Amino acid sequence: MTLPGEQHLHKIQFYATTAYACGYLANQPAQSLIATPHHLIDAQAYSGLIQMGFRRSGKFAYRPHCESCHACIPVRLPVNEFQPKRSQRRAWKQHLDLEVSLMELRFTEEHFALYTAYQVARHDGSGDPETAEQYRNFLVQSNVESLMVEFRKQGQLKMVSVVDVVADGISAVYTFYDAADTQASYGTFNVLWLLQWCRQLQLPYLYLGYWIKESRKMAYKKNFLPQQGLVNGEWQAIHTEPALPAAEVAATES
Repeated sequence: MTLPGEQHLHKIQFYATTAYACGYLANQPAQSLIATPHHLIDAQAYSGLIQMGFRRSGKFAYRPHCESCHACIPVRLPVNEFQPKRSQRRAWKQHLDLEVSLMELRFTEEHFALYTAYQVARHDGSGDPETAEQYRNFLVQSNVESLMVEFRKQGQLKMVSVVDVVADGISAVYTFYDAADTQASYGTFNVLWLLQWCRQLQLPYLYLGYWIKESRKMAYKKNFLPQQGLVNGEWQAIHTEPALPAAEVAATES
């Protein structure tokens, strides 16, 4: 199976996975479309794929390909049009004391410990904990231009955001943070920081992954406006209504 695209995509093939349990909608089967071979998905090719609604997990680029469900909508923020809400301005001021560092993808025990604690908090301790190998495959491997953004407070690690740099923006891959700090707004601050970084790099978009209307985990994404979604193959304005209340979650979960 092939898809039309830019010249640098013409050697890439696409295949649909077998059905698996959806991680966001209960009792729903899911399928993904995978771009292959993954060694051809370099920074240039991925810049084309992300405009077609693809995301990255480790070395693999994928997008939802469910036969009976079209709930997943790729979303992005037009950087120069974004208008922060009062609560977002408060979150920005609250965390301006965080020390921010950019680093290449690499495994550290400190990062993995924060990631593991975050996963336990998100899932209320249910399910088997992820192994270091699973973490490496998910967040520490990449064929494209990827970075980790560290956020520390007085030297203590508070948040890590994994991002991809593409031709027209920054793609937020995944963020994990100190979920025990219930007074913090780390996820919101992360999105605001990435928007500011896009402005500095003169990149027009911040890609936030997928939004699913029925998923409370993704409700927070509607709080960042104006926003564009890839609907029927075209990027267009979406989310003109207020967001539903949602607990602070990772601001870059795909």
